[in-house]
Amino acid sequence: MNKLSVKQKNWLLTFHVAFGGIWFGTALCMIAIALSNQNTLNGDELYAVNGVMKLLDDFVIIPSAILSLMTGGLLCWLTIWGFFKHYWVIVKWIATVTLIVTGTIWLGPWTNAITAISDAQRLQALQNPLYVFDQKAVVVGAIIQTLCVLVIIGISVLKPWGRRKLKVQSETPVTNS
Repeated sequence: MNKLSVKQKNWLLTFHVAFGGIWFGTALCMIAIALSNQNTLNGDELYAVNGVMKLLDDFVIIPSAILSLMTGGLLCWLTIWGFFKHYWVIVKWIATVTLIVTGTIWLGPWTNAITAISDAQRLQALQNPLYVFDQKAVVVGAIIQTLCVLVIIGISVLKPWGRRKLKVQSETPVTNS
């Protein structure tokens, strides 16, 4: 397959950086929203804030994380960076996939749960042990996710580890004596 031209690569890189930035910025906003939601005195407000976090997760975090992964994959496939030539690319891949999987397994369901519980119980949700646990888990998980995305962004900019030393099989000529 042909590699991208410089202009094509720059456009794809622009989208990749934008999706990563959207993911990071929205995760940061979710932390602020989740923290402000802990002192709510109104059941409708509690549900509304949880509903906003669910919307941000479903319609901004998930698509931007997936699009970041996809554009990163295209950059690896269609440029000289490759998937396994550089340590920083490998670390970014592992970290990004790990964040998407953990978000799918834990953060998303916790966000869905606090939204459903606050919808059904309004202010009494704050007395529900499952709600309290899930709400704290969302805050802690969002902080961890946001820090990890920030580290991934830092790795993208700094490219701290060099190129992998790939073993090249040397062919020795067979001599007939």
